[in-house]
Amino acid sequence: MVKPRRKGTQAARKNTEKEAVTCGLHHLSDDDDIPTLRSNLLSWYDVNKRDLPWRRQLKNTDVNQRAYAVWVSEMMLQQTQVATVIDYYNRWMEKWPTVQKLATASLEEVNEMWSGLGYYSRGRRLHEGAQKVVTELDGQMPSTAASLLKELPGVGRYTAGAIASIAYNQVTGVVDGNVIRVLSRLRVIGAESTSPQVMEVMWSLADRLADPERPGDFNQAMMELGATVCTPKNPNCGGCPVRGLCTAYQQVEIEKKKSANKLEKMLLKKMETPCGVQDIEDVVEGCCLCLPKEESLDSSLGVMNYPRKAKKKPPREEKTAVAIISCTEGSETKFLIVQRPETGLLAGLWEFPSVQLGSDSQSETRKSLIDSYLKETLGLTFEDVEKRTHVGEVVHIFSHIHQTYIVETFDVEHDGQDGGTGDKEAPPCRWVTRSELQGAALSTAMRKVFKAYEASVSASKHPATVNSTGSKVSNKRKRKSSSDSSDKKKQMALDAFFKPRSVKTKA
Repeated sequence: MVKPRRKGTQAARKNTEKEAVTCGLHHLSDDDDIPTLRSNLLSWYDVNKRDLPWRRQLKNTDVNQRAYAVWVSEMMLQQTQVATVIDYYNRWMEKWPTVQKLATASLEEVNEMWSGLGYYSRGRRLHEGAQKVVTELDGQMPSTAASLLKELPGVGRYTAGAIASIAYNQVTGVVDGNVIRVLSRLRVIGAESTSPQVMEVMWSLADRLADPERPGDFNQAMMELGATVCTPKNPNCGGCPVRGLCTAYQQVEIEKKKSANKLEKMLLKKMETPCGVQDIEDVVEGCCLCLPKEESLDSSLGVMNYPRKAKKKPPREEKTAVAIISCTEGSETKFLIVQRPETGLLAGLWEFPSVQLGSDSQSETRKSLIDSYLKETLGLTFEDVEKRTHVGEVVHIFSHIHQTYIVETFDVEHDGQDGGTGDKEAPPCRWVTRSELQGAALSTAMRKVFKAYEASVSASKHPATVNSTGSKVSNKRKRKSSSDSSDKKKQMALDAFFKPRSVKTKA
């Protein structure tokens, strides 16, 4: 019996492409334009490509190793600048040079290595994928874009195409932010670049442009061009190897001529379309890639009019109470940290005990919530709390959350046990020294919180040299100030801020 064919993602993509209506301005000629684009771009790339550590791995004759190296680099490079990734990549490959080595690592080790890089689920997905390759795929990386997309957790269409083309030489395109920018300017795509219909056209165009002999190099060249020449701001059009094919660049040049010659301006106006400059016979009504009629280009931006992006939603506001609980053992200070759940934001990372606040984040409500959490969940009874100090607020902006941390410190007598004695379902806890804290899998936000804590400790030791903004001022200048009494009052208030009140309770 023949099973009915399911309408999957690929079929949906074909339908989307079939339904997409585009005018001739957005296309490149197979006979002339595309070969010229490939030749010019690859020649430029061979001379100008950056020396990056993951590209050195491509010389490895072991194709499985090449694929692993590309996979790690592409996961790290998502939403992260190259300069930031280089050190992380080198340390990662030194510790786990093969997919087999990574599979034997613990998630805790992976999180510690990833700490500070952001978007922590990427590291977790790499680790899960490595274990799957070793246990289910006989240690062999999938070798096609389709199989990579299907088999490896966290690998999307772009990452699959990058690994397949760069490591395995599969002729397939890639579309990331850099490629979107290059294609949008190359073919004056004025529609919102993140819309599903436009993205499908982008992928179709990227697949069509990929060089059949050097697909991996071509894809890297497209991304390199977007990262170093065709940049979001101040693009170097004069140094672009494909500016002769760039319609946005031609549009800018014509605008310059129009400004310089009114007569030419009148003649050229007959040739204008919503997309730029093109013969009227090539314009198609309802083109899905053209700039919407109700919008207009900003002549001062030039090629930077493209790509057109949707307005981002403002991040939602959240507030969290944070307790930095410390104790002294001999000459060392230790801090209590707890592990976040294995799912959700910052999954599996360690943090100082924290409670998310609701709309009511007033002082009394906040204290009640954090006290309840520390007592009922972590078993802190407040009988041995020697000091309780308000540090202040620390702001950290995630991609979709504007987070404000309201920080307090609790100095306690340590009972020698590792963790709390509260709720049976309490998260894993442990005491760590300052040096251990630096190596722990803490998020960037929690490191900012700890930095604010250390600044408050330092300021409390030298209150007379710190003003209300946290900057140092000289005593000499203060004595000469005409508002001496006012300064004294401010300083007294600051001293009170940094001097913790004693609360004799027990942990």
